Amino acid sequence: MTRLKCVNLGLPKTGTTTLARALTEAGWLVADHKVRRLHTQDPALAGTFVGRQVYRGYFETGDPFAFLGFYDALGEVSVVNATGCFWPQCDYHVLKAMRLARSSVAYVATWRRAEEVADSMLRWNNLGARRLPQGAIPGLPYGFGTTEAELIRWIEAHYEMLRDVFGDDPRYLELPVAAPDAPAQLAAHLKIDLPWWGRENENTDNPARGAA
Repeated sequence: MTRLKCVNLGLPKTGTTTLARALTEAGWLVADHKVRRLHTQDPALAGTFVGRQVYRGYFETGDPFAFLGFYDALGEVSVVNATGCFWPQCDYHVLKAMRLARSSVAYVATWRRAEEVADSMLRWNNLGARRLPQGAIPGLPYGFGTTEAELIRWIEAHYEMLRDVFGDDPRYLELPVAAPDAPAQLAAHLKIDLPWWGRENENTDNPARGAA
């Protein structure tokens, strides 16, 4: 039996950590980036990337959530580093499998303006400077993503794809995280109370251009 109720399909730096904390504060068990060792004793899962397990479920069973059903929600599902590159939220075939696998799962796509996201990616550690261009990410081939213009095109295309895949499916919500009514939208979509909403994982060491 699965507990899974919500999956976030937003890109990094769109409020994925904020969403994860909001759902955690609401009492949900949330996978954010990794399957934490305190959440499972299964050696095949503990310490692994959420994105890896989504792909493992897809390729081994056809169900991207086959190994993650003990979570209430999946927050950040992507990763790109020296040991792996997994972006299931950008992969059309995996998205289609997600829709078909579990009719009870709701989807959220955390969203910010593409210009803001691209700028944040370029300022976040070595994400935009090295990791994204060196990954083989769906929609962003190796060597691309070094400039703000390239990132903006990829980011905008990602959300256009999600709109194409989900259409008017009521299970899907594109969530503008900076909107005043963002928590109300999320609460209504998931039919839960949200005791917390704010900004998590903000880049205070390298502020946005023009910021005070």
